[in-house]
Amino acid sequence: MLPVILLVDDEEDMLEFLERILSSRYTVLKTGKGQDALQLLDKESVQLVICDVMMPEMDGFELCRHIKSNLEHSHIPVILLTARNTIQSKIEGLELGADAYIEKPFSKEHLHAQIGSLLANRNNLRMYFANSPLVHIKSMAHTREDERFLEALNTIIHNNIEDVELNVEKLAKCMNMSRITLYRKIKAVSDLTPVELINIVRLKRAAELLAIGRHKIYEVADMTGFSSQSNFARNFLRQFNMTPTEYIQSKQKENK
Repeated sequence: MLPVILLVDDEEDMLEFLERILSSRYTVLKTGKGQDALQLLDKESVQLVICDVMMPEMDGFELCRHIKSNLEHSHIPVILLTARNTIQSKIEGLELGADAYIEKPFSKEHLHAQIGSLLANRNNLRMYFANSPLVHIKSMAHTREDERFLEALNTIIHNNIEDVELNVEKLAKCMNMSRITLYRKIKAVSDLTPVELINIVRLKRAAELLAIGRHKIYEVADMTGFSSQSNFARNFLRQFNMTPTEYIQSKQKENK
């Protein structure tokens, strides 16, 4: 599926121009009002927002502030478009959490490059987190809201890590969130399902314990909530492309 981009501009000509240059690479949603944009974000899975700064009722700065301060949407990158080229307006946008600030008029090549860079950067961070045994979950955070969310999630999984039955229902209850809201947020931030994320956090904790070298592999498997050593070993190999034994050996070589 193509990434979904939400366009927000009160000028119909600009909306049509943006849709025309972006629709070949992205699924495009559009609206002329900031409040309508917030409602669309509640309904649709949006990967990026492009918003004009100068709009009536709710301007681009205010919309950006709403997006970045709302836990359900704070992970979404925001590009602000503006005809105002003052340093102060750029600072204001960036302080509110905008990920990029593009002055009008702009080239379509510049816009495509900026969008591609933001989306690729997020994808690279997700892959780095998932594939690296000792990289912390906070590496995927782009905002303070996301960092707090991921820290809370990580703490809850660690506190219940020996529970083989830990699932999204239990996780949602501990996070004081609905199952659907938690699922959507985890998927948006990490591109993983809650079950997949729980499994990776287990494996990362196992990697920490194996690196310390005080426990046998079967003990680590039990301490991190895996039903058996063989199940743990299969999961570890699939996630990190090495067996627990190979991982231990690599850590021993590093420490020599």
